[in-house]
Amino acid sequence: MNSLNRPAYLAEVERVIQEGPFSDTWDSLANYRVPTWYRDARFGIFIHWGVYSVPAFGNEWYPRNMYMQGSREFEHHVRTYGPHKDFGYKDFVPLFRAERFDPQEWAELFAQAGAKYVVPVAEHHDGFQMYDSKLSAWNAVQKGPKRDVLRDLYDTCAERGLTCGLSSHRLEHWFFMGHGRQFDSDVREPLALGDFYWPAQPEGGHQDLYSQPPPSAQFLEDWLLRCCELVDNYRPRLFYFDWWIQHSAARPYLKKFLAYYYNRADAWGAEVAVNYKHEAIMFGCAVPDVERGQFAGAKPYFWQTDTAIARNSWCHTDNNDYKTAASILRDLVDIVSKNGTLLLNVGPRADGRITTEEEAVLREIGGWLKVNGESIYGARTWRKAMEGPTQVEEGQFTDGKDKAFTSEDFRFVIKGSQLYATCLDWPGSGQVVIRSLAEADAARLPVFHGIIRDVRILGEQKPVKWSRDGEGLRVDAPQVRSKLPVVIKITLE
Repeated sequence: MNSLNRPAYLAEVERVIQEGPFSDTWDSLANYRVPTWYRDARFGIFIHWGVYSVPAFGNEWYPRNMYMQGSREFEHHVRTYGPHKDFGYKDFVPLFRAERFDPQEWAELFAQAGAKYVVPVAEHHDGFQMYDSKLSAWNAVQKGPKRDVLRDLYDTCAERGLTCGLSSHRLEHWFFMGHGRQFDSDVREPLALGDFYWPAQPEGGHQDLYSQPPPSAQFLEDWLLRCCELVDNYRPRLFYFDWWIQHSAARPYLKKFLAYYYNRADAWGAEVAVNYKHEAIMFGCAVPDVERGQFAGAKPYFWQTDTAIARNSWCHTDNNDYKTAASILRDLVDIVSKNGTLLLNVGPRADGRITTEEEAVLREIGGWLKVNGESIYGARTWRKAMEGPTQVEEGQFTDGKDKAFTSEDFRFVIKGSQLYATCLDWPGSGQVVIRSLAEADAARLPVFHGIIRDVRILGEQKPVKWSRDGEGLRVDAPQVRSKLPVVIKITLE
């Protein structure tokens, strides 16, 4: 299929929508149900890797910021590569060779990290497709790596039992390269449908969504076809969207995509999910996502946090500031207790190598999950998600600093008759008290009335001394050197 077939492809999209169980209305799409595999997985890997990994400066918004006169990226670009009219963003494409990309190594690392699903970026705001496409020549098969990196990764991840999804950040491309039209740069060259920089429209301001000029019907149709092409050729089980799909002009096309995707999945007999931010999709029709943040309390609906190992960038840069495995695991435990899942991003180098810093973090997470994974995978919210003095700030972009949890901070989940209470900062000696499990007292309702049959600490071979009184469940704390969360497994009658 190529650009000459666009009208035929649009007609096929309409046919699938009309003939499937889902139509492009919110009332119909509200019949969607979150997949069981997704609710059980709880931990996935996000991958930001593309042409923007070549300059490795600032972050993945380099292709936009390098054309913003006076910005740090603009000055760096001129100083390092020369004037924009002579060396523009497109000139990074031949340098993006992925010569050391080994999908087997990636899949093996992700599996050892304990991830259950993998979500590579299929197309970021820069407009370069990391997959084989017949809608534009600016893709990884025809340029750059000269290979279908998405297919290669899908095949190897599937062999390791990892569920494969993908993300599209295409809609923001409407304005992403627009600053390059304001001075003598390569973006001012004639642009047409399918060109790398097309449409490069003016930007009204990143913080104000509706100050952006609304995308044209031609651009939105192209966006829809790119999304449907990904569905048809790769059959992703998860489709992640970035923020700008909430623009009102995109709403009719977004509903068409959801109906198309859900109908295709129904025909395959597969359970799939779509991620969205803000209120881009009507509640109940897909899975909400919180970028670089989480909720303060448990939610009755399933949700996702997406964040990165690096605090300052989603892609690789030469000055990434990496989080510790301990801080990520505390967030994972907190998120799962509140009915969420964590999608954790890595940013490989341009040549395809995952950094030693990120690899070390992933392996440490995997080591913890090997011992404590039963408290994460398939876990469900208990009647109470947490106890303790530390309050988690709610909302997007709130995970820039480590949270100061204490030995009194616990998170709870349940699986059948097993209740898991995770201490987020284990004292290493003495005793911990889980006050939510105090002995029942009619004068202190509501309290826990269940019968506790056994208590043990995951990873510890020796029996655990415990008792229960009106103050709580008291558990003697064996000496544990690690500062990672410690899981107490409580068997209920």
